Amino acid sequence: MNDLERRYLRLLRAYPADYRRARGAEIVGTYLDLAALGQRWPTPADAADLVRGGLRQRLRAAGVTDLIPGVRLAALLALVTASALAGVWGTAELHPPPVEWGVPHVGPFVSLGVVVWAAWLLAAVVLAVAPGRVARWAITLALVLTIALPPVAAALDAIRPPLMVLLPQVVLGLLGLALPDRPSRAIRLAPALSALLAMLGTEFLVGLDPVFIYYGAAMEVFLPTVGGLLLAVGALLAMGLALGGDARGGWALVTLLTPAGFLAVPGLADNFGAARGAVTFAELAVSAVAVALAGPAVLLLTVLFRSRRTSTLKPSTQPCPTCGARA
Repeated sequence: MNDLERRYLRLLRAYPADYRRARGAEIVGTYLDLAALGQRWPTPADAADLVRGGLRQRLRAAGVTDLIPGVRLAALLALVTASALAGVWGTAELHPPPVEWGVPHVGPFVSLGVVVWAAWLLAAVVLAVAPGRVARWAITLALVLTIALPPVAAALDAIRPPLMVLLPQVVLGLLGLALPDRPSRAIRLAPALSALLAMLGTEFLVGLDPVFIYYGAAMEVFLPTVGGLLLAVGALLAMGLALGGDARGGWALVTLLTPAGFLAVPGLADNFGAARGAVTFAELAVSAVAVALAGPAVLLLTVLFRSRRTSTLKPSTQPCPTCGARA
């Protein structure tokens, strides 16, 4: 056994044990046949393919095959939300406060955040005209720029959007990476359309007002409202699809609890600081950590509950100890 085969076998642990015993040698053999001469490590594409395949088999074994389609539906809603927010903030960034106010800004823009919002708008355009794999690279670029903005702004001593505006954007973008490789035309156009409508609405509402007022309002009012609307849309989809016996909407709703929770973090922290009239960074951090733990925990518990319920409903394949017949 060479190093490449050993490493493929390690990746094969993503699959359930029974599946590995039945088809593990065949799967590894196929990858070895396709490997280049002298190759010592699995390619990133092969590694991702094995992990995805293992996850699908484990979900199938657990009886939750609707989870992945539900996550993809949640990814679409997350990208639509992220694109709309980018449209709001990107348009508002074009209206810095008047010079006589003496408020610092970055050139003709309010802050360095304009670079991030432009990247998210570009990702929405790329998704509209390119396949899902190309769009993922554009989303990844937007994610990298969003994550890098706080340290870059600190190094340049420039103002930026608050962390509680950037953090939900990262969570929505990470979920958006779960879009299928070949989405339909309606799916490809939805984020760009939401961004365009958000830009037009923001231009009408903001006018020449300074954006930092709206960033301030977003910390307590706007973002929690967006989170509530995201869950409301998810709930309506869940109920509508459930009428046809489709569980995708339910899984999408449970998946959206995490990004919606991050959108609501400023509102949650505001409840802690209501007595003092001010929200501290510690309260924001505690609220964010609570959401980061609670959202995935609810999803995991739902998977475990559905798996146990499915296994209970399955007929037993063990022979009857009295007559030897199988159920």
